Amino acid sequence: MHRFRPGDELFQSSIDAMTSAPLRPELVWRTIPAPSRMAPSTWACTAEIIVHDEELASGRLVILHDPEGQEAWDGTFRMVALVQAQLEPEFAIESMLGDVAWSWVTESLELHDADARELGCTATRVVSQSYGALASRASTVDVEMRISWTPEVAEGAESPELGPHFAAWTAMLAAAGGLPPAPPRVSSLVPSHRARAPRPSSEEGR
Repeated sequence: MHRFRPGDELFQSSIDAMTSAPLRPELVWRTIPAPSRMAPSTWACTAEIIVHDEELASGRLVILHDPEGQEAWDGTFRMVALVQAQLEPEFAIESMLGDVAWSWVTESLELHDADARELGCTATRVVSQSYGALASRASTVDVEMRISWTPEVAEGAESPELGPHFAAWTAMLAAAGGLPPAPPRVSSLVPSHRARAPRPSSEEGR
């Protein structure tokens, strides 16, 4: 399922501590096979934000560890995240959506005290409109964010505390899904916008 370099107990213990930390109740997550070529040790999962049986956002997180470090990371650990959601049609004309998506990233990291460096994000907005025989289908606005960062290591520590970074990623998912910030195990309010995770259409390709 995951790729752990033989003898990499540091990475294993970091993952164990991370996955035992409490998370917000709307999050449903599961581990998935991790990529094998990105680093000697890797771990991956997918997650959804679900409220009242409605999926508001989805994403994927990959955690990489290279004891030798990689120059592009400026560290030995790297978080690589994906966040996806479907927004209300009025977001199609929101010229600042990219800036809003970036704020979801930075504010989520700040909210959970997840100190990071080499932080980068690409936000893509896709507006889908249907015509002809499919004209009755409602327009959709999908946002996809690809984020990566290097978690800071506290002075005197061997490895970063990954729990806050995992929680920050879930906060990014919640923000994309229209939920306000909420600490772990605290019920959130109603969504501030009606967002839905993208789903393939049964008529796609017609």
